[in-house]
Amino acid sequence: MLAATLRAPRRLVAGQRHAAAAFAPLLRRGMAYEPTTESDGARFELPVAFDVHRLESGPAQYTHASKEELLHYYRVMSTIRRMEMSAADLYKSKYIKGFCHLYSGQEAVAVGIEGAITHDDSIITSYRAHGFTYTRGATVKQVLAELTGRATGVSQGKGGSMHMYAKEFYGGNGIVGAQVPLGAGIAWAHQYRGTGNCALALYGDGAANQGQIAEAANISMLLDTPVIFVCENNKYGMGTSTARASASTEYYTRGDYVPGIKVNGMDVLAVREATRFAKEWVCAGKGPIVLEMMTYRYGGHSMSDPGTSYRTRDEIKKVRVESDPIASLKNRLTEAELATPAELKKIDQDIRAEVDAAVEEAKTDPEPDLKEAWTHVMRSPDQPKYIRGCDPFTWGSAMG
Repeated sequence: MLAATLRAPRRLVAGQRHAAAAFAPLLRRGMAYEPTTESDGARFELPVAFDVHRLESGPAQYTHASKEELLHYYRVMSTIRRMEMSAADLYKSKYIKGFCHLYSGQEAVAVGIEGAITHDDSIITSYRAHGFTYTRGATVKQVLAELTGRATGVSQGKGGSMHMYAKEFYGGNGIVGAQVPLGAGIAWAHQYRGTGNCALALYGDGAANQGQIAEAANISMLLDTPVIFVCENNKYGMGTSTARASASTEYYTRGDYVPGIKVNGMDVLAVREATRFAKEWVCAGKGPIVLEMMTYRYGGHSMSDPGTSYRTRDEIKKVRVESDPIASLKNRLTEAELATPAELKKIDQDIRAEVDAAVEEAKTDPEPDLKEAWTHVMRSPDQPKYIRGCDPFTWGSAMG
């Protein structure tokens, strides 16, 4: 089982309002690329080994992190968790309609990745996109208001759960696996323009068997594009376990000629170090790489799925107890004497207040005006008055 292999992190040596503001100081200082020393933080062991494919070596099994970095990761992961819990409540109260795929349990993947890249690097992901929308710079209110269909949402209430965007964040994509070739193209654009940056294309284990994944890997390898393919393996594609869906569940090797690394996706520092290694690899002109993040979602595939018909409640509880990414980081902070329980409690209280305020605004903010149905269709500022297929007067011609 997952919990048996993803053990809680062990310490080796002890030593803001929203995401855009939270990440800015770290990115400005380039902290993602400059490991701290033990004098201003601590050294931590990464107890779950990195398994590698077509690589002579992988990331180191230890890293350094400062109090500032760790508290930042704790705050962002906890904010995502609280935001997703509130989204679940809004869905159950019927403020959110349609699809809603939550990220609870997988927070270390998004936050660890962001800890190793900058906002000039590009990310594209699947429909489970709320966490990355926040880490890419949207506020909690913008995410929740988008879910409730309000004009103050990150996509002005027109995108919903699966279609959220930010600077160098290309969604949120509703078609399973379709984002991966797009991510390969975004990486090629970085290469063509000589930006020195990379693109990360995320997909789940349920999408990993699709032909377009292999096609994207093939063209990326031929062109040596700076793309990091990230498989978020949460063990279930909808309600089907990986063992029932895939003849080979070692997804980090599935690129064949593409190097790969298997990563403890419940450990934010392991994710950060693997992503740092991967970015250095692809930006050095060595071609693409695959990261398989071993993670777990606590809820069902979506809000319409209770998530307990194909796995037991005991399985979910075991992962929460033994491998929860937020609890593990909290233990690291306190054991290394970098933060006190009182400090962390104050952070939790601030997050609760911020999210609760955003929930109330997401319930009452205005919905988009009907005329917005015709905007953001053309790049030109001259928007058409009618769009075939989008209003009752031209629907017939669209069908015929």
